[in-house]
Amino acid sequence: MPSKGLSKKERRKLYKSLAGELVIMAGTVMLAYYFEYTDTFSVHVQGFFCYDTTYTKPYLGPEDSSAVPPVLLYAVVAGLPTLLITITETVLFLVQYTSKEFDRSEKTVATGDCCYLNPLVRRTFRFLGVYTFGLFTVDIFVNAGQVVTGNLAPYFLTVCKPNYTALGCQQALRYISHQEACTGNQDDILRARKTFPSKEAALSVYAALYLAMYVTCTVQAKGTRLAKPVLSLGLMCLAFLTGLNRVAEYRNHWSDVIAGFIIGTAIATFLVVCVVHNFKGKLLLSEESPAEQRPNTAMLNMGRVESPLEKYIASQNHIAFAEVT
Repeated sequence: MPSKGLSKKERRKLYKSLAGELVIMAGTVMLAYYFEYTDTFSVHVQGFFCYDTTYTKPYLGPEDSSAVPPVLLYAVVAGLPTLLITITETVLFLVQYTSKEFDRSEKTVATGDCCYLNPLVRRTFRFLGVYTFGLFTVDIFVNAGQVVTGNLAPYFLTVCKPNYTALGCQQALRYISHQEACTGNQDDILRARKTFPSKEAALSVYAALYLAMYVTCTVQAKGTRLAKPVLSLGLMCLAFLTGLNRVAEYRNHWSDVIAGFIIGTAIATFLVVCVVHNFKGKLLLSEESPAEQRPNTAMLNMGRVESPLEKYIASQNHIAFAEVT
């Protein structure tokens, strides 16, 4: 059955909806960019006590020297969901394509008089688009928390290198609150002031939870009863190990990692439940929309009285059927 073109009113609503989504997505990307790569939002300068052992852990080098460097984390967080969702949607579509149900279904969905989208493309772009939006949202939440709190890293005093004599730290309880107290590298000091919440923990648990819920809700094939929880728990374990590595390398406190886990979990759960509705949706369209199948639904729901002619035709059909069988 060919897809019907949309009316002018429906096309106008569609274009407005697409334009609104593009504007929201562009605004989210720009806000994440300003947080990440500009000094538009200044970091809160949090003070410290002299000789505070909470912030005297060793500095193990820049982030690139970590066991989970940013390049590896971002590549996995961006590449693995894209690959897994694309492959899964393609396999599910091909399975239904070869089934008998596909012959009775529409193979395209109209998005206007000139454009038609395959259901495979539509679902893949939808799930990946929501996932990408969530990534930038997690980044914004994390950066906002880091800028507002200015929480100090466990190695802060190691890179700060304060001159305790000049600061008058004869007593360990003296509180230092001015930024000029540090004499170390300014880039390292700025990075050491942005630890709460942990971005690595938030991004890793967001990606893991989103993929775990996608696999659990989408794949319904036989023989996957054990494979799905194993894959889901494996992804969550990787996210958990990422958080542990941040604490083990003295790059974050436990509170930073836990806060990152909470943010990533909350955003992934909200998007899956409220935006993509647990990834529900048909791979292919039904033969007719509910409105086309039952144009007079309201009238059919009302009480209906058969006419004498209808009763007679029904009785004749029943007799004919009995004679044939």
